[in-house]
Amino acid sequence: MLEAKDIDLNLLVIFQHVFQERQISAVARQLGLSQPAVSNALARLRRAVGDELFVRTATGMQPTPRAQELADSVTVAMRHITFALNPKEDFDASTSQRQFTIAMTDVGEVYFMPLLAAKLHACAPHLCLTTVRASSIDLKTEMESGRVDLAIGAFDDLSEAWYQRRLFKQNYVCMFRQTHPLADKQIDMKEFVAAQHLIVASQEQPYLKINQSLEKAGISASAHFKVPHFVAVPYIVSSSDLLVTVPQKLAERAAVPFGLKYVKPPLRLPSLQTNIFWHRRYHQDAGNLWLRHFISEHFLET
Repeated sequence: MLEAKDIDLNLLVIFQHVFQERQISAVARQLGLSQPAVSNALARLRRAVGDELFVRTATGMQPTPRAQELADSVTVAMRHITFALNPKEDFDASTSQRQFTIAMTDVGEVYFMPLLAAKLHACAPHLCLTTVRASSIDLKTEMESGRVDLAIGAFDDLSEAWYQRRLFKQNYVCMFRQTHPLADKQIDMKEFVAAQHLIVASQEQPYLKINQSLEKAGISASAHFKVPHFVAVPYIVSSSDLLVTVPQKLAERAAVPFGLKYVKPPLRLPSLQTNIFWHRRYHQDAGNLWLRHFISEHFLET
């Protein structure tokens, strides 16, 4: 078995940089080394672990499966060494000008951002908070690199390299305007299927499963109105006799300002669990830790 004492830890530093940059020349510039020195270090590491680790291609140095296996563990180990060698930094939210980026769905932005904007402005007036649409980025890569600090949503395909904490679980509801013909009665399955529906044609999980359930119940998306995102939904249903099936938190936010009503649908649908996710590289980062606690404090439901 290869032990830590059997290898020069500087080789792991070079491995980590090559894995992130995929270019020998870029790593050489970052570390103040020559390209031959970086190549020689990789050769030594290859001999030590018995694997090619990186293969040169037209798009750069691509990692082998063995390098993929090593990457998370090496990153965590180097992070712990860095923490061990340096005193723990304090994070003062009241004075910090740090920029945080959170990956969300459009539903997440509607529900979380109004309260976050108000609360953060009150206690951390100099922080900058940016959101990105989770479906528009490579979430794993962006969080591993630190370009995205947190993800909030129902992301069930993240690996064990991520920590997570449950915030709340919610049901799906049927939402419509208060003057809808079905507003003053309990909607049965026959009325639900016969009604005109607005379909949110999202390909993201778990919303895709909801649309599949609606299709199976006989609600044909091709015969109704479709939009690709949830943001426009309250505007559309508030001025029409369309029904829409949405997460309850969205309905709660939209009901009062748009004059809407929501009820439990007659169709049985799975619940939606919303978690907060962070990469284990930043588990001990003071700012990341503060933001996680702040979000949990204001949105965690027991």
